Amino acid sequence: MIDFLSGLGHWNWFIAGVLLMALETLIPGVHFLWFGLSAVIVGILLASLGDVFTLPWQFVVFAVISVATVFWVRRFANAQGVESAEKDLNQRGAQYVGRIVVVEDDISGGRGRVRVGDTLWPASGADVPKGTRVRITGANGTVFTVEPA
Repeated sequence: MIDFLSGLGHWNWFIAGVLLMALETLIPGVHFLWFGLSAVIVGILLASLGDVFTLPWQFVVFAVISVATVFWVRRFANAQGVESAEKDLNQRGAQYVGRIVVVEDDISGGRGRVRVGDTLWPASGADVPKGTRVRITGANGTVFTVEPA
């Protein structure tokens, strides 16, 4: 088996590249794609230059190209630089700041509940009786900070 694989030469890298890219479809996350691309690049280098590198040097070239492609992709595909039109998309409570709502359970001792649409939310603020209209001034997790409207 080893004689067969060593006889394939640069085709081993093409096969490894295709297998790694296929593995990317089974385990998504854009990790194996760059290693597959690196294996194909090593295969192209060996095909164009002839099999001039010994197997250990082929692995070194593969490792260097793999690291280079990972850093190259991170540089151009930085998810941190993406701006969202909806700033509070993952902060549901913050989306309601400024809205006027009705107190459902008396706010006494600084704690109570308000109705927002068809949902009851915990609220904190000045003591007010049930039925009072209050303005949401902030959100701490799922607890609204309210003040009389």
